[in-house]
Amino acid sequence: MMTRTKLVSLVASALVLAACSSEPQKKSAEAEKQTAPAEMQKPAEPKDTAANTYTVKMVTSKGPITITVHRDWAPLGAQRFYDLVKAGYYDGARFFRVVPNFVVQFGLAANPAVTKKWDKNIKDDAVTHTNKRGSLCFATMGPETRTTQVFINLKSNQSLDSQGFAPFAEVTDGMDVVDKLYSGYGEAPDQEAITKRGNAYLQGKFPKLDYIQKATIL
Repeated sequence: MMTRTKLVSLVASALVLAACSSEPQKKSAEAEKQTAPAEMQKPAEPKDTAANTYTVKMVTSKGPITITVHRDWAPLGAQRFYDLVKAGYYDGARFFRVVPNFVVQFGLAANPAVTKKWDKNIKDDAVTHTNKRGSLCFATMGPETRTTQVFINLKSNQSLDSQGFAPFAEVTDGMDVVDKLYSGYGEAPDQEAITKRGNAYLQGKFPKLDYIQKATIL
């Protein structure tokens, strides 16, 4: 993921689809000691290419979510999501930003060392499908800044189409689960703190957040 904060301006809502700005925080001793598993020490070069259409099952703390990814919608985004899921990047990650009637966002790893090692931008995809309810996009702060953060549209957000948000997938089963993800903290979780401290920060400050137990390519 990234060590810097990502900002996105939304015309009407003044909401962001990436990290919010925050005051610098000192790294905790616990965060200093955390290291990524050996296989995640650096983003591995893809060993295979994602299929034109593939399915991801996310087992979450609220229930299962099935996601169908369409390579022809956004090939670069579809490949990055494939690589991340296959690497186990999202396992244990929290849904740290849930804004009712807008989006659910995730993609900062449970282990901050893993987030850091995957902080590698991918180029943009053309927007070929609208941001309908249930579609998934990578968060961005501008051109060619997509890394690991993803959001699920909770409603039709067509205004995001013209801002370069390219859907690459859709929830095909379990949207009722997405709707039930805990939203009580709103925008409160500090994304810079999550980047630096991972779940050590979230479990202490925001224990009710729902999370991904396991994401698997079927």
